[in-house]
Amino acid sequence: FLSSKHPLILLPILLLTAHNNLLHLALFCQDASQNTHITITPETLAKQSIPGQNKEKQIMTKVLFICHGNICRSTMAQFVFQDMVNHAGLADEFFIDSKATSTEEIGNPPHRGTVRKMNELGIPMQPHFASQVTKSDYNKFDYIIGMDKWNYKNMMRIFGGDPDGRVSLLLEFAGSGRDIADPWYTGNFDDTYRDVKEGCEALLYKCVGEIKA
Repeated sequence: FLSSKHPLILLPILLLTAHNNLLHLALFCQDASQNTHITITPETLAKQSIPGQNKEKQIMTKVLFICHGNICRSTMAQFVFQDMVNHAGLADEFFIDSKATSTEEIGNPPHRGTVRKMNELGIPMQPHFASQVTKSDYNKFDYIIGMDKWNYKNMMRIFGGDPDGRVSLLLEFAGSGRDIADPWYTGNFDDTYRDVKEGCEALLYKCVGEIKA
């Protein structure tokens, strides 16, 4: 029955199968406000409509991580968050990228310290070369997330403000006002990863909660 004679029937069934598989995954995230771990089960995901479920065109959540050079912290956040999204079965719901506020490292790959930490943890890395954020990026992303207050100041300068409330710092999602220290200066990629992971877990929990029709 499902043959080339019925292309319009085959596609929705394949999509439905992929969606059903998604609901068999569980995601463990940290609720910063309660300092507890929350399990996002198939049941909790099922209560929410997935973007694209009842629409012809799927809506993606677009996330841009920002740091000074785009070789240490923002690339680490990009890889860590992408890995969390993939394990949650939500890869098709997100577009994730990272950029710099400066031009100092344009064209360079991720720092060897970030690469070493990702390899140590078994977190996949996508090909990436540093690029600078521009004013036009403001309207291309739902979340534009810096690593420290200096990043935030530079983003405000580049964007000319934040009229739509898209700009934030990563650890704000975890209920913290502290910066993520730059391992370019500290040399401590372990501490950077700990903070990046905390912020990304809280960010993903927030995003999953916002996935509605």
